[in-house]
Amino acid sequence: MEELVQAVQNGEEEQALAAARAVLEAGTPASEIIAALTAGMREVGQRFARMEIFLPEMILAAHAMQAVMKVVEPHLAAAATPAAKRGVVVIGTVEGDMHEIGKDIVIALLRASGFEVHDLGANVNPLEFVRQAEAVSADIIGASALMTTTMPGQKEIVELLKAKGVRDKYHVILGGAPVTAEWVQEAGADSWGENAGVAVEVLERVMAERRR
Repeated sequence: MEELVQAVQNGEEEQALAAARAVLEAGTPASEIIAALTAGMREVGQRFARMEIFLPEMILAAHAMQAVMKVVEPHLAAAATPAAKRGVVVIGTVEGDMHEIGKDIVIALLRASGFEVHDLGANVNPLEFVRQAEAVSADIIGASALMTTTMPGQKEIVELLKAKGVRDKYHVILGGAPVTAEWVQEAGADSWGENAGVAVEVLERVMAERRR
């Protein structure tokens, strides 16, 4: 297990996959593997926040985590006691913006933390965020913008929710390099994922409060 976590943290995808298969063959429950990986990825997020590692290392770790999750998740689904789902998230990069790296890191961490995540991809029309959120009964809408020119798309999502009379159904979290707390307030959103680790912590708190 230690070798698996270390390989994921180091972004060594092939070694991580081999270790994951070995741990599963040894009979370790999928839920235990995911718990260990979640802790490991949280540590990666903390290192990134402290600038002990940088974006390339974070990306490699996220890709390794995603690869391992594809191997482990079927075993989790087959278990008699599946992990409790924290919440349902619809997430994408707004229209006109093709950047996905930050979004994909957040998705890997959210899934590792027990969220059901629907990835809309990049260049997503604001209306599509709303449609998909309604279709999957989402709790959270995450909108990423990596360019100042595409940030208005984040605000448009909130405006569409208001126009449809469903604003209060969803927690709207924004992310992306140019996003600030001031912009979140101006856009009418609920929170800001300053980095991937912060985004997950915010959403864990949000869902814990909703379930009280």
